[in-house]
Amino acid sequence: MTRYGLLKNDVNNAELSHDKDTVDELREMAKIRVVAYQQRVANVYNKHVHVRIFHVGDMVLRKTFQNMMDMTEGKFADTWEGPYFIDDIVGCGAYRLSSMDGTQIPRAWNASHLKLYHV
Repeated sequence: MTRYGLLKNDVNNAELSHDKDTVDELREMAKIRVVAYQQRVANVYNKHVHVRIFHVGDMVLRKTFQNMMDMTEGKFADTWEGPYFIDDIVGCGAYRLSSMDGTQIPRAWNASHLKLYHV
């Protein structure tokens, strides 16, 4: 129907009542589209996320932070140090470590700063 066809009151009122009846359907369809879009975005983002799960007794390497590096080594400094043993699972991806001789490392370390050591 063209724009000019809605100038008559009876046709215009019929169209308005039809729009009132279908507004809930349109709102639900928009919600479904938004949820589908959010799921697609989450899948693309989570495609590159690698979950690291370690068990007690696993050997891991610990990431060396810039404040712990020897500044005289420059770009040739080690980026990983260890190996260490996983002593305890603290929770939420945090682990307590011990060195090879059995001494405890002072604090818990997040799994994002650890990687599995392959012998």
